[in-house]
Formats: sequence, C-alpha cells, structure tokens
Amino acid sequence: MPTVVLASQSASRRRLLESAGLKPKIMVSHVDEETPFFNSLSPSDMVIALAITKAHTIRDQIDYPAIIIGCDSTFEFEGESLGKPGEPAIAKERASRVRGNSGFLHTGHCVIDTAKNIEISDRVTTKVTFSDMTDDEIDDYVASGEPLHVAGGFTLDGFSSPFIPSIEGDYTNVVGISMPFLRKAMNQLGYSWPEVKEMV
Repeated sequence: MPTVVLASQSASRRRLLESAGLKPKIMVSHVDEETPFFNSLSPSDMVIALAITKAHTIRDQIDYPAIIIGCDSTFEFEGESLGKPGEPAIAKERASRVRGNSGFLHTGHCVIDTAKNIEISDRVTTKVTFSDMTDDEIDDYVASGEPLHVAGGFTLDGFSSPFIPSIEGDYTNVVGISMPFLRKAMNQLGYSWPEVKEMV
C-alpha cells in the first residue's frame, strides 16, 4: 500500500486531509513560486503549473511507493492573480479592492502514483463573494496577521469567515484542496476511498 504524501506546508490542507480520515506524510517542496515563468501565466494556468512542479519536486526525493499530492492556490480578481500579500499594506489594499465584490479561487492539483507511474492534474475553481467590509473591519483583520500568508489574503475557515457571505462551488477547494477532486483522482488510480484512508 502506498504512502500518501502531501507536498505542502499548508496547515489548512493538512487539516482537510486529516479531518477526512487520511494520514498524510508532509514533505515541503520549497519551489520558488515567484519566477518569471510562473508569473507570466494566467492565474488559472499558474496554479496547475505550480502544483505539478511541487509534486514532481517531491517525487524526485522519494524511493518508496507513494501517492504525492501537490497543490497551489491563488485568487483571481479582475483578471489579476492575488497570491499571498506578505505585507500588511498589500493585504489592506487588496481587502479594500475586493470588498463588496466577487472573484475566483483557483486551486491546481497534481496527484502522482509513483508505483503505477500515473499522474492526474486538474484545476478546481470556486467563486467567492465578499461583504462590503468597513475600514475598521479591514484594519482589524489585517492586524490579526492571518491574511499575510494565504492566497488572496483571506480564509474561509478563519478570521475572515464573517466577511464571506457566499461561495459558488467547492468549499474545501477554497480552504486549499478539493476533497471531491481528490476522491475522484484516487478512484481513477484504482483506489476506493476506504482504501485511501488505510494508507500510512
């Protein structure tokens, strides 16, 4: 039975897998996401390219049967990719732009079965709508530090949840990994979901 390996340092992705009964091994790819090549791609293409790169980077480090899960997320707003703000001023500016509006959270997924030498990759997109946050609410949220290190500068399962009245699509995709997509990919690889939960 292969080992499930999550090629990500995201605590949210790990929590999603574990809450669904999986026991992933964590290996961080350390892929440089801010290269001219990745930045030249559209937001929807960029997340797939990064997910594939992360999964293959980990594959090169593994010599045992594994199912490697690579992911990358970004928030597309008015055609622009809004990744992790990194700085409070950027997080504040982005929150001011998106309030009262909608955008699209893209997550690229790449699943590699090293034993079968099969790879499945795809993108899942969810529409996210924001409330018209006040300046005080934005300042308070940015001061929490949460938006600095997450795609788009917001989370559905954290401090910004009161400001997201609706989404259209997969909730888990916004959190960081589409669990329905993962189940479908595992089925395509020949594993039932109960079998996946037994992998260690």
